[in-house]
Formats: sequence, structure tokens, C-alpha cells
Amino acid sequence: MIRVVLDANQFVSALLKPDSNPGQILSLISKDKIALLASDEIIAEITGVLLYPRIMKRIGQSTEYLKAFIERIWSVAIITEGKIQVNVINDDPSDNKYLACAIEGKADFIISGDRHLKDLKAFKGIKIVDPAFFLEIIRATISESF
Repeated sequence: MIRVVLDANQFVSALLKPDSNPGQILSLISKDKIALLASDEIIAEITGVLLYPRIMKRIGQSTEYLKAFIERIWSVAIITEGKIQVNVINDDPSDNKYLACAIEGKADFIISGDRHLKDLKAFKGIKIVDPAFFLEIIRATISESF
């Protein structure tokens, strides 16, 4: 099964627009078509971003709804141990957690719109792509529609 790491903004985008590319990727994860990798550090960032008042207002959901959403992420994700440290992205060191999780979880892809990650294009054989390009790849790989 294809293993992916999503940056925190992909979750925000999916909640804002469920039919968006990130929303479609979360749907593939929930249908067990692809595997989501995450770390405690990534889940903490997702939690912080989703519960930020401005983001909560844009999403238009309650704190309870968003906490339940985060719990669903925990329940479906393969949580990596967080033992690997990476120091590759100097302009935004907080993005290094995505690279570390991807290495530790043996990811096939990191899906991100963040330029600090996307500018790498790949890291230790792990492709770094935006959601639209990832879905193009998946459509060619998974025969049934989603």
C-alpha cells in the first residue's frame, strides 16, 4: 500500500473544501486505499493549526468536531516513533518533522503545498509532491474510481 505523509495545511484544506484535492486524499485514506503516516509532532501541529481561532472560524466547526476529527486521524494513521531527527530545511526547521516521519515510516510520498518541502522535490527516495500531482499518480495506480 502507498504510504504518505501530509503536511498540516492539507488537513485544513480538506476541512475547508471536502471535494478539494486534499479532501480526496483524506477520502482515500479513510477508504484504506493509501496509508497515512504521522508522528506525535505532526499531530500536535495539526491540532494547533485546526484549533487556532481564525482557522476554526473559517472551517465553521465546533471545537468538539475538530477534536473528533483529530482523533480520527490518530485512529487511522500509522504513528512513527519519532526517533529520527532531520536537519535539512533551514528556512523553516519545523518542516523537518515531515521528512523525519517519512523516513521513519518508509513513506512513498510527502504531500505538501509548502515551498520549503516542495523545493526539495524528493528526499532519500521519497517524492515530495503537491496534492494535484499525487492524485494524478494515484489515478494511474488505483484502477477503481474514487
